[in-house]
Amino acid sequence: MNMRSLTTRRAGRVALAAIPVGVVASLLMGGVANGAVPVAFTVSGGTFQVGASQLEGTGFSQYAGVAKEKDGKTHPVSVANIASAKLYDLCQSVVVPGMPLGLKITAGGGGTPATATDLQIGMTDLKGDATFNNIRIGVDASTVSTTAKGTAGDFAQDADSVSIKNLQQTAWSTQASVFNLTGLHLQLTNGETCF
Repeated sequence: MNMRSLTTRRAGRVALAAIPVGVVASLLMGGVANGAVPVAFTVSGGTFQVGASQLEGTGFSQYAGVAKEKDGKTHPVSVANIASAKLYDLCQSVVVPGMPLGLKITAGGGGTPATATDLQIGMTDLKGDATFNNIRIGVDASTVSTTAKGTAGDFAQDADSVSIKNLQQTAWSTQASVFNLTGLHLQLTNGETCF
């Protein structure tokens, strides 16, 4: 695997790892960026899992950000923006810390994907097999091609489209202007997770 690490010169900022197309295991891992908050809401005190057999998206960008809890505690994240996304066999799960209790949501099965518009994810880990079309690595986060942008001077990347098979991600936040969950099934579990 060919991996290049770029570091910003500004104090308090940790740049993201730049990885060529085809190497995905840590592509969307993030770092800290001063003042860059991926969501307009306060996050809960725990992460959740998102999985899909396939994600197809157009209008992609990624840069460093921070998810904040109500008490002011911050978490470094990688902010991923997708203008339009299709998610096949979507699964989302969260487990109550220290208890055999959780919530699991599935949708987008049977060949009819869940869809999202203006999708933004604040994640800490992503796995899968990805293909990016017309990717640009190392652009300034404030100049990415998506509507949502990062902090000027921070490392970022963008692409016309992204395809990820066997998606597995751990996230602090997800938001979208529209999220259509076809075949929605929400269930309480004994701590079962998506992966």
